[in-house]
Amino acid sequence: MSAVSEGPIPFDHVSQEENSSDPVDAVIFFGISLVLGIASRHLLRGTRVPYTVALLVLGVALGSIEYGTNHGLGRVGDGIRIWANINPDLLLAVFLPALLFESSFAMEVHQIKRCMVQMLLLAGPGVLISTFCLGTAVKLAFPYNWDWKTSLLLGGLLSATDPVAVVALLKELGASKKLSTIIEGESLMNDGTAIVVFQLFYKMVLGRSFTAGAILKFLTQVSLGAVAVGLAFGLTSVLWLGFIFNDTVIEIALTLAVSYLAYFTAQDGADVSGVLTVMTLGMFYAAVARTAFKGDSQQSLHHFWEMISYIANTLIFILSGVVIAEGVLHRDNHFQISGTSWVNLILLYVLVQASRIIVVGTLYPSLRYFGYGLDWKEAIILIWSGLRGAVALSLSLSVKRASNQSSSSSLNQEMGTLFVFFTGGIVFLTLIINGSTTQFILHFLGMDRLSDAKMRILDYTRYEMLNKAMEAFGDLGDDEELGPADWPTVKRYITCLNGLEGRQVHPHNVVESENHLRALNLKDMRVRLLNGVQAAYWGMLDEGRINQSTAILLMQSVDEAIDLVADEPLCDWKGLKSHVHFPSYYKFLQMSFCPPKLVTYFKVERLESSCYICAAFLRAHRIATRQLHEFIGESEIASIVINESGVEGEEARNFLEDVRVTFPQVLRVVKTRQATYSILKHLSDYVQNLEKAGLLEEKEMFQLHEGVQMDLKKLLRKPPLVKMPKLRDMLSIHPFLGALPSVFREPIEASIKEIMKMRGLALYKEGSKPNGIWLISNGVVKWSSKSLRNRHSLHPTFSHGSTLGLYEVLSGKPFIYDVITDSAVHCFFIDAEKILSILRSDSAVEEFLWQESVVTIAKLLLPQTFEEMAMQELRTLIAERSTMKIFISGEIIDIHQHDIGFILEGFVRPQGSQEVLITSPAALVPSHEDLGVQNPVTSGIKTHSFCHQGTYYHVETRTRVIFFDMGLFDAPGALQRKSSSMVSHSVDLPKFLNRDHRGLMSWPEHFYKRQHHPDGIDGQVDSLFARATQLSIFGSMVSDTYRRNRSWTCHAKPSHSLSYPRISSWKAESRPLVSVRSEGTTINSNKMRGFIEKKPTSTLPSIRKEDHVHDDSSEEDECIVRIDSPSRLSFR
Repeated sequence: MSAVSEGPIPFDHVSQEENSSDPVDAVIFFGISLVLGIASRHLLRGTRVPYTVALLVLGVALGSIEYGTNHGLGRVGDGIRIWANINPDLLLAVFLPALLFESSFAMEVHQIKRCMVQMLLLAGPGVLISTFCLGTAVKLAFPYNWDWKTSLLLGGLLSATDPVAVVALLKELGASKKLSTIIEGESLMNDGTAIVVFQLFYKMVLGRSFTAGAILKFLTQVSLGAVAVGLAFGLTSVLWLGFIFNDTVIEIALTLAVSYLAYFTAQDGADVSGVLTVMTLGMFYAAVARTAFKGDSQQSLHHFWEMISYIANTLIFILSGVVIAEGVLHRDNHFQISGTSWVNLILLYVLVQASRIIVVGTLYPSLRYFGYGLDWKEAIILIWSGLRGAVALSLSLSVKRASNQSSSSSLNQEMGTLFVFFTGGIVFLTLIINGSTTQFILHFLGMDRLSDAKMRILDYTRYEMLNKAMEAFGDLGDDEELGPADWPTVKRYITCLNGLEGRQVHPHNVVESENHLRALNLKDMRVRLLNGVQAAYWGMLDEGRINQSTAILLMQSVDEAIDLVADEPLCDWKGLKSHVHFPSYYKFLQMSFCPPKLVTYFKVERLESSCYICAAFLRAHRIATRQLHEFIGESEIASIVINESGVEGEEARNFLEDVRVTFPQVLRVVKTRQATYSILKHLSDYVQNLEKAGLLEEKEMFQLHEGVQMDLKKLLRKPPLVKMPKLRDMLSIHPFLGALPSVFREPIEASIKEIMKMRGLALYKEGSKPNGIWLISNGVVKWSSKSLRNRHSLHPTFSHGSTLGLYEVLSGKPFIYDVITDSAVHCFFIDAEKILSILRSDSAVEEFLWQESVVTIAKLLLPQTFEEMAMQELRTLIAERSTMKIFISGEIIDIHQHDIGFILEGFVRPQGSQEVLITSPAALVPSHEDLGVQNPVTSGIKTHSFCHQGTYYHVETRTRVIFFDMGLFDAPGALQRKSSSMVSHSVDLPKFLNRDHRGLMSWPEHFYKRQHHPDGIDGQVDSLFARATQLSIFGSMVSDTYRRNRSWTCHAKPSHSLSYPRISSWKAESRPLVSVRSEGTTINSNKMRGFIEKKPTSTLPSIRKEDHVHDDSSEEDECIVRIDSPSRLSFR
């Protein structure tokens, strides 16, 4: 420790006898220590004697034989002397990094977070209080005439509760997780802070002076600098770890190397605390990199660090005992001069315990308030577990070595010897007295007993074990080669199941006097289910169903939910909500300076991560509930917990369903990754099993296994990604733009704006001036309106393929409703000027624009009729059974029995009424139909009636009206919609299409091959909206030939729209070829056929020779046609 010694300490002070020792003797001591450690662990297993205490006693015994007798131990003694005179800096540098990293890496991140304030209180103010209490006591009670700086130096040295001793003890005693985290975290942190305080007073003893500001600067720099160095090494090594693929040796070696490099860099390079650096590094790994080790790698890592910890603990405790013996026996002249040192040692031990009581007592109110809290029993254990160990001993050796070379009166050899003597004695006494009695205190306080609920589960499990043993005996008792086994003899050897009397009692069956157990059982079941959920997450991580970052979030949510099981139902979904829904800071992505492609990338990536979380959450809960039911059987408590699990998953299921409707390809990409990883893992296991079975040689297995591993590596490095298609492709399949001729479409495409909006953002507000239209490519938006309040609107949403704001742009009216995104929405914005520029340029385009605007207006004004109708069906109704007419002033509008009219422009009055003026937009329905339409009455809100009943209306000014023939919607008493459709969910399409199979129901690539119309009208008006209808159903399957090849001329009359030429109904004779699914609505083929057959058909002319499609039934070829899903997202 350069900061302590202020320069390397030479070894020339070692005696000539020690210098003459063979360095190989040090290896002998290493081997002897390991043998003694193995023997101690083996012999003490199952006893109440802590393993570390036995090691310290063995070390003292070895040191006593070597230094306290004339016999010595030969070459073993030479090795003891080499190790006993090791440089204290080297001692810390060899053992501390590995021990600190292993301890901090093994801690649970959630426990650290909850107990962080408690640990900081004990490691910060606690160390300072202990230092000044001990320093004051030493100054006033000991007869050594030490100054305050020297007394405080010893106080700071003895304030370090050694993590090596504490952690080793807690692992053996099996203390509660909460208490273990507090004590272990405090020992790790206060070890670093105590060393920092020691360094400060050590420099002051050597003659340096510090002001209050300099002291504060030094403490801050050394402490915070250590944290920064630890984080830097952690981040760098974790990034490097991400590039290592399935190489356990390198992964483990990296963790070992980075712990030592971080300690060396901090201690000797940056002049900050190496202990705090390694502690920060280990906690960073626990928080970020724990899931980087999966399956066999995780087990190997665990066993490796467990072995490193065992070897280091064995050596350091035996060596501590040797150093204590050397300090007591090697300088015997000191005790002849000062015989009161032994009494002072006992007094110092009492003072150390008293200072610990003062620290915990002073901080107890805060310790009780923060984190998990602290009761009085735990406070007693916290006081009694303040062990001292190798760290304090190494610091005292540094003082001793410095005193051997110092000529200062404040740092002489006698003081150095006393420091080693007192420190070694405190280490010995705390380990022997505190360490060996902690378990008895735990038992006396009842802190090692299981709860009644856990005891009932244990008894129940023993009976289940007996049943499993009987089943195993039934399977193994009789053998083809050896015959039956002797069951009584087998049972005699299974002593763990002895003492089971009576019948098995379910753990949740309680009598009235045991009602208090109900709450305990409920809490216990929740914890067990959540533990099962967390185990399922680990399994999914190994299977490749989730990645590392997702696994960390999921497991953290379980840890947080376990803390609340006593007071709340299962709530692990609560910790995941913020990671599933778009966070508020994503609003900044809507800023104009953010590139649209970057915005889309981040939002789709977030959506993909949310799908991983939801799918894993549902799967883990399904696995855990099944396992819990199989284990515990039927019980009221188990049913409550399982029902709570089901309720927890509702939001996750709804989210995945929303994504399935709005962005289905995201789910497909997630499933594709999982399936690919699962298949490759299966192949890897299969090849390895063939080698184990002897069917493959090792070289053969290695070659095949290497190929699979390369594919796995490629999958992890370059997985299939959600990719937005090109802008032109997305625009070409939107019904609005895709139907426009290229002469009008291309100028619009050049100025269109692509936008990705997250949930909860407004596209436009009611009453605002229309500045353009919105085309929805993917996602769902929700509309609301103060003036359109209608109790019949249950699902006021629009999704992909919708054109919003078009009516307002065409009519020049303010927006009549609000539009808010109800999911992540991918959309396009077109300026109003572009729309108005093409409005008067061509009558057919003008007619198409008004028809397209009706798709939205119909759902808004008559939701009771059109809301449940799919967008494709409504478009079909407009294309097949609508007529648009323009009336001039003075004409009469007649609403027939089965008609519905929508006023798009102009003003009308009901015939016979001069007071009522009906303005656009408005719905006109027959007077005899009972639609349940009521004029909205809302307090404080000005509303209008947009639906009117009557038969005749007088036109006041030029008026545009579109009529729907609702003759098929013949439900008695009301205009109830009868589902119609253009294609079925599973459409039986003929293998080859003849000339009768064209029109709206034909394959899109033949739809626009224009033929001569019998009436001389080519149907261009209808063809625009008919094409929009086809694009709404078939997507990109519709051919671009029409748009590329046709010459745009107008023959349509703007007064009314012609119905598109009808087709004959056809019967599908081949097997189902395609399945169309759009907007989450399944379209029924039988209803569609009825809808078509009731329309008169028109004779279709023969097609050109080059366009002819064979209908020869003897053909064997198959035509596979791709039907696009609502989402145009794809993956590469």
